[in-house]
Amino acid sequence: MIMKRIGSVEFNFLDPETVRKMSSIEIKTPETYDKDGYPMEGGLMDPHLGVINPGIKCKTCGQTMKNCSGHFGHLELERPVIHSEFGRKLELLMNTTCKECGHILLAEEQVKKLQDAAKGKTVDYSKRILLKAKTAKKCPNCSAVVQKTVLDKPTNFFLNKERIYPAAIREWVEKIPEDHLAILGYDVKRVRPEWFVLTVLQVPPITIRPSITLESGIKSEDDLTHKLVDIIRINNRLKDNLEAGAPQLIIEDLWDLLQYHTTTYFDNNTAGVPPAKHRSGRPLRTIIQRLKGKKGRFRYNLTGKRVNHAARSIIVPDPYIDISELGVPEEAAKELTVPEFVTEWNLATVKKMVEKSDKPVYIIRPNGTRRKVSDENREEIAKELDIGYRVERNIQNGDIVLFNRQPSLHRISMMAHRARIMPGKVFRINPIVCPPYNADFDGDEMNCHVPQTEEGKAEAKKLMLVRDQIISPRYGSPVIAPKEDGVSGCFTLTMPQTVFTKEDAMQLLYSIGITELPKPDKGKHYSGKMVFSQILPKDLNLEFESYTSKVFRDAGYDPKETELIGEIMDKVKIVNGKLVSGVIDSAALSEGKGRLVDTLAREYPGEVIEEFYRGVNRITSYILTEKGMTASLAEFAVSDEIEALKNKVIGEALKKGEALVESYEKGSLEIIPGRTLSESFELYMVRLASEVKEKVEKAIMKEKLHYVISEEMILNTISMILAKSRGSSINLMNIAGFWGQASVREGRPKKGFDKRLITSNEKGDVGLLAGGFIRSNFLDGMNAKEYFYHSMGGRQGEVDTGVSTKVSGYLYRRLANSLKDLVAAPDGTVRTAANMLVQYQYGEDGVFPKNTKGGIAVDVKEEYKKLKDKGEMK
Repeated sequence: MIMKRIGSVEFNFLDPETVRKMSSIEIKTPETYDKDGYPMEGGLMDPHLGVINPGIKCKTCGQTMKNCSGHFGHLELERPVIHSEFGRKLELLMNTTCKECGHILLAEEQVKKLQDAAKGKTVDYSKRILLKAKTAKKCPNCSAVVQKTVLDKPTNFFLNKERIYPAAIREWVEKIPEDHLAILGYDVKRVRPEWFVLTVLQVPPITIRPSITLESGIKSEDDLTHKLVDIIRINNRLKDNLEAGAPQLIIEDLWDLLQYHTTTYFDNNTAGVPPAKHRSGRPLRTIIQRLKGKKGRFRYNLTGKRVNHAARSIIVPDPYIDISELGVPEEAAKELTVPEFVTEWNLATVKKMVEKSDKPVYIIRPNGTRRKVSDENREEIAKELDIGYRVERNIQNGDIVLFNRQPSLHRISMMAHRARIMPGKVFRINPIVCPPYNADFDGDEMNCHVPQTEEGKAEAKKLMLVRDQIISPRYGSPVIAPKEDGVSGCFTLTMPQTVFTKEDAMQLLYSIGITELPKPDKGKHYSGKMVFSQILPKDLNLEFESYTSKVFRDAGYDPKETELIGEIMDKVKIVNGKLVSGVIDSAALSEGKGRLVDTLAREYPGEVIEEFYRGVNRITSYILTEKGMTASLAEFAVSDEIEALKNKVIGEALKKGEALVESYEKGSLEIIPGRTLSESFELYMVRLASEVKEKVEKAIMKEKLHYVISEEMILNTISMILAKSRGSSINLMNIAGFWGQASVREGRPKKGFDKRLITSNEKGDVGLLAGGFIRSNFLDGMNAKEYFYHSMGGRQGEVDTGVSTKVSGYLYRRLANSLKDLVAAPDGTVRTAANMLVQYQYGEDGVFPKNTKGGIAVDVKEEYKKLKDKGEMK
């Protein structure tokens, strides 16, 4: 076999002679099959065009269906027609050249100047020529009067407001000299403009447009065949009318009809042309519809396609499986197979599996032949098995699979999991693993793929396993971390008030796999901190401030007030794997900033954090189930002091707002640098509303903290806010305090009626209340005017959600396509697929974000501390 390397690929326009040479037969009749169901000679299903039925041989190459890829035919058009995709090209040529002699409408010396600039090469100066040719009244070469050509898209041309037909257009562009075409951008060795006016039409092979036989026995033809039938029918009618000497009007009507069918044959979505439809009203899918868009050949069949060894189903959460595990439904596991290669080390095991288990599906012999395993032939196959054979078996617990959610926007949209066969019809994943996939459980579907080679399995295990993807390759911080229940549960567990009896502690520790009961640390009881310490590595030492401590400090609490507050506000200290003080909340566990998660992921093997997450999931599920976490309207009721403070600050704000309006109207308002007077005024108003809200928010938060500093800690929404597992003090403020300034595009809402936001406002009123300030909260309810203001901000969110997803998706697709050929070469440089140098170092600094700490390449303080601890630095 002679191997050749492709030098280049060129897209070109076929000339009429090449179309005829390529053709195996001229198509003359629109009929497809005769009465007996045989293809008609010279018809669109002629066997010279290829075969689509078994047992029949192609009349061109003599091959059967499997080996014949099909052959083109051709159709001689009775009158030339414009190729609809090249109408604009022809218009440009006709407006830059003379109809009589074909010369460019420029003086000879100007043409010579452009030819000299081109240096004998093909260069497109057409736009430059058009600008100069527009002013020409007569042809500089033959003195013929110049008339303007107008294109009525896509294919109707008018010369001086009179229709000019394709035959005349073809004659016109044929006259253009070759040296003139060169400076209009045409390489005449490859393409000539007269080819844009079609005289012969290619008929594609049957293999491109196969017919299907319906249950009733009726053959259903492809859309392209339907369209070709229309073209041939009109072409034949035109021929008959020409031969019969029909009036010019009838000839022109048929010619226009031939043009219409040819245009819709290439593109059935051409602007200004009604689409060709089936009797049912469905538009035909013609050539361009088959190629472009999401369902076109390139995106649907070539770059991405349906594959074997894959399953797709809805995902559901399961906190009891490990982060690296995937719950695969039994139904899918019975269909998905993985090859087991028979070697001298596993021959006996595989033979036993074939004899005893229902897992093997096929055996594949060294010569490639396959045999299905059944109850009847199990023993026979087991005896036949030898080294070099392969056994295709159903997947089982522990097999490596790839899991993916679309759209795949970054590397960790696809990760490797260990399969765990489970009942039901849905995939189960640990909720902690959702962020990299951007998955949730509102009906999302995901795809599971089974690697089929040992290399594939090894790569998936070493490079893609979930437990090794904790640190994000985008920003160098944890991306797989507990959220919501996990953080709330750990917060509840490590609060000073949480203690367990011996029985409860035994139950809790047993759920995380600990069977040796440690000594109690609170008399006869066990503290939550001690239970949490059991899931930490024994050599872990860490110190940092908790988010809870910061909230208490911001609310004005002093750690010396009571022993309990002091314990809550203590720094988190872990000494030799024991949580000594502090509370575990989002500062330890959250996505992005969780110090504990970050340390475990960076400084320990992947198995350690997997084990830690297993413990966290089991403990938090138990704690939240046993202790319960509830929410009620009662917890949002505020004291009279808060109500008085609210009324006082709103009153002050309204006075300040009036003063701002007054100075704005007088023009004496201090202008913010880089802003106009009105922009400065708007910013001052927004800041005023924000300052007022902060005062009340702080007071409400301080009042509500009593829920968690009582001896009997109450688990409710306040504890969630405090742990930062969900919600924030702003939610508390909106429900119990007041909403404040409605915001649209990060400013006060502006677009409404003439000089006012809503009709109930006075014209020209720009004050605080007229500009969208809401004094009410959700608990008391808003009045009609405030509700409208609030809806303006809500509408922005709704619109953004719908619009930005679509726009950002398309922009990302464009960006990804432009970057997909870039690769970090072994020498550290970044190069394109053509080996062109883009960067001397990856990212200009050679640092991979995953290896940074929150984006910082080297944490100098951390490194200094380590060296100091080792005694290597003073």
